[in-house]
Amino acid sequence: MVRLVRTNAVLPSREGGTVRRVAVVVCVPLLVTSCGWGGAADGDSGRLPGAPTGVTAAAGSATSVHVMWNALPDGAAIHGYEVYRGTTKVGEVPGSEHMVDVTRLRPGTVYAFTVRARGGDGSLGPRSRAVRATTPAMVTADRSAPTRPARPAGRAVGSRAVQLSWGASTDDRAVVSYDIWQGGAKIHSVGGNQTATVVTGLRPGTRYVFTVRARDAADNLSPASHAVRLTTPGSGDGRDTAPTAFTARTHQESGACYLDLAWDPPPVDGVVTEYRIRLDSGTTTSLVWGGTPPKGRSTYSFYVGRDHGVVHHVRLRARLPDGTWGGWSADRTVTTGT
Repeated sequence: MVRLVRTNAVLPSREGGTVRRVAVVVCVPLLVTSCGWGGAADGDSGRLPGAPTGVTAAAGSATSVHVMWNALPDGAAIHGYEVYRGTTKVGEVPGSEHMVDVTRLRPGTVYAFTVRARGGDGSLGPRSRAVRATTPAMVTADRSAPTRPARPAGRAVGSRAVQLSWGASTDDRAVVSYDIWQGGAKIHSVGGNQTATVVTGLRPGTRYVFTVRARDAADNLSPASHAVRLTTPGSGDGRDTAPTAFTARTHQESGACYLDLAWDPPPVDGVVTEYRIRLDSGTTTSLVWGGTPPKGRSTYSFYVGRDHGVVHHVRLRARLPDGTWGGWSADRTVTTGT
């Protein structure tokens, strides 16, 4: 369902070919100083937290499911997150964490999960949208662990994220998931059909040691892969977290001029639900999906006036799953009426 969040001014828009269910929030200089998620100022401890976005759930084994979500915007004063299976609370983590493994589940069962944020004053925000995961059937007498993930590699992609890859493991049944370990702690999990991921929420200028382990439906764990040692830069320029293949064109309709944007999402692990468009040096437009964002290339068009020959500069960036803003795309110049 489309949500239209209004500030003092709303930029008229027309949906492009692939973007759907987009809500537009416009900040106009001198009229509005910031785009918020409600009437209260960011960081107001008395403000009810919003619903977490980008919630995903994937079976980690026949008896466990890995639940992840995006961090709420900076300054939202989040004390922690609670995870629910149906109406039952099954996990709670501090506000700095955005994942949890739900264990002691039944094999071959469909489960629905939601997440709620808890504010600094203890108030609970609304539930996220429900996501479902099906645990695989338990394989009897399976004591054979998957093979060690081969050829692990990685690179830093900005000051707060790294990209990891590895060779697929084999198993006498099937590999259900891969666990990512940072030192001695499991920090992430992906499905058994993935051999690469981006780990976000890291600290700039920090040395990390990552290993990967494969898991089958019976919860047998492979030996750890060889270690991947990476250091995040002290100050990243964010280019590796920026949308790519960004293009901007113009068209006319009923005498009005529109800008037509298209881009590929940044290669981050998690769901990007919000983009920020910077038009010239003044107007900033946020695109917020009220549901699941489109996969792959996205397009969006918006109204910029009725005058021809006006030169505009436009670029955009994504809010990453850890709640921070990624790097800006390349700047594009467009002249209306051409």
